[in-house]
Amino acid sequence: MRHAWDVIRRFEPEDTDAVVEAWRRASALAHPFLDPEFVAEEERRTREVYLPNAETWVAEFDGRPVGFVALVDDEIGGLFLDPAFHGQGLGRALVDKAVELRGAVRVEVFSANVIGRRFYTAYGFVGDEEYLHEETGQMLLCQRFDPVPR
Repeated sequence: MRHAWDVIRRFEPEDTDAVVEAWRRASALAHPFLDPEFVAEEERRTREVYLPNAETWVAEFDGRPVGFVALVDDEIGGLFLDPAFHGQGLGRALVDKAVELRGAVRVEVFSANVIGRRFYTAYGFVGDEEYLHEETGQMLLCQRFDPVPR
């Protein structure tokens, strides 16, 4: 059965504004602890650096991008979904795409990001290595998912 959101496709430059808007909404919900100046700089980097240089896949709903997963080697460099679409299986579908493409994947998530940590744990990511993210003063949690556990 197809859902209105069953379209996951490669990022195109014309998706940038919609994808950045989804990033902005999701980041505001998941990262209220981040300094607004850092968030503004991350928005610029997302638009100018991350999206053009990562392998990015977008999720569409009714023909418009509502979220994305960005891959850099075996790392999920970003997974953001407009909060209006949380809980509908789209985030899982985006990570499924990453796993389909890369097999085992890793992710770094802010320890204070309760939404992200809950999502990755429910998906099956494991790991408890933490380190300080110098730029924000926040702790990052490193986790890994391996579809074929060793």
